[in-house]
Amino acid sequence: MDQDRELGDLREQVRVVTADIIRDVQKRMELARQIGEIKNRKGIEVKDERVEQDIRKMVLAISSQTGMKPDFALRLLNILLEESESVQAQGRQPPQKQTHLGIFMKAKQLEASGKEMIHLEVGEPDYPPPSAVGNSLSESFRLRRYHYTETRGIAKLREAIAKKENVTEDRLIVTPGGRFAVFSAIVSLLEPGNELIVLDPAWPAYKECADFAGARTRVLKTRFEDSWTPDLGMLEDMINPATKMIVLNYPNNPTGKILENKSVEKIVSLAKDNDLYVLSDEVYAAYSYGKQFQSVLEFDYEKTIMVSSFSKRYAMTGFRVGYGVADPRVIQQLNKIQAAGITSVAEPMQYAALAAIGEDHRDNVKIMKERLDYVCKRLKEMSIRFVSPDGALYVFPELPDIDDLELVDKLLERGVAVAPGSGFGDSYKNYIRISACQPLEILAKALDKTSVVLEEHA
Repeated sequence: MDQDRELGDLREQVRVVTADIIRDVQKRMELARQIGEIKNRKGIEVKDERVEQDIRKMVLAISSQTGMKPDFALRLLNILLEESESVQAQGRQPPQKQTHLGIFMKAKQLEASGKEMIHLEVGEPDYPPPSAVGNSLSESFRLRRYHYTETRGIAKLREAIAKKENVTEDRLIVTPGGRFAVFSAIVSLLEPGNELIVLDPAWPAYKECADFAGARTRVLKTRFEDSWTPDLGMLEDMINPATKMIVLNYPNNPTGKILENKSVEKIVSLAKDNDLYVLSDEVYAAYSYGKQFQSVLEFDYEKTIMVSSFSKRYAMTGFRVGYGVADPRVIQQLNKIQAAGITSVAEPMQYAALAAIGEDHRDNVKIMKERLDYVCKRLKEMSIRFVSPDGALYVFPELPDIDDLELVDKLLERGVAVAPGSGFGDSYKNYIRISACQPLEILAKALDKTSVVLEEHA
């Protein structure tokens, strides 16, 4: 009976403490609301990284004093910070923001109304997949290859990819495009309140996936003035016990930057020292121009997840076949997400990818290099600044005294769709991303119109 009474007393104390926590959290939210009103009146941004960092240091000090696990303390803090930002943003005019996909949908709507449109907003090569891919689709129908498959993909395709990437087959999963491999990795490996670090400018899907998982994205901004090279000292300072993943996107979308091998080596070393995952999105790895790209797999770190796809290399965007390479235990986690969400990639598409994997893609790389060179030449003639891309399919020029969304709208009126820089990070509203996935004569026409719009604005 004494033990029952003791248990009851402890449970009552838990109830009291829990009630106190809820009341204190509500007090914090009310303070956040008041702070938000002042920020709104003064035109101050909601997010303040310096203040957040001070609070992180305080929380880490308290966790050390009390014996609380620091990663748990910071996860709780991140949940509070997310809610505080939401409260402070109430009543504010939401910032204008458009991604490349949003512009793509606008352009498609204009096309549907009869307007002629040049698409430079999406990275979709105009050249066809290898002919072997078409033959494979016909053969799949003839041989009745249109059934469910093992969730990780058909054995022949897994074995072919494993051979290409120089890994064992148990380290591989075939996914519906590289995007689902990214999604599966983030939602299966991160918990609410965890942090991942993204190097901006970057494809917006990483933050979108993190938001879905309840994780907090912290951004290391790179700058035009540094040729988009990240400050690895700043990266090291950003890592704390709540950090669980660093996301790499090289060759970079949107800048075309390829990191020096020593920089990748340093990032992997930081990840090892802090027991972090490294998620490396390498879908543009085939498109490198003069500067050799080195996969993160070559650094042999067990907490690496490499993502690639058939979309860009073989011009198979609509086929939706990608893959992830990781430690077998991580692959099992990704497999659970895929089994729950989609069962498997469509069998005919897997055989189409298998047909493509042995095909020579070097002509595609030559075509894209010629187009990028042409875009760069025209931008120089317009006296527009940019960093020449090392790889990928894009140029990311700096705009002369015009907001990205304003220019995007003006170009849409002229029948040209480009991607706004702000879609790749909040600090890049004076940039646009130009995709070189059109023939030279179409690029020339689009850049002529761009030049006219910029001259009119000037």
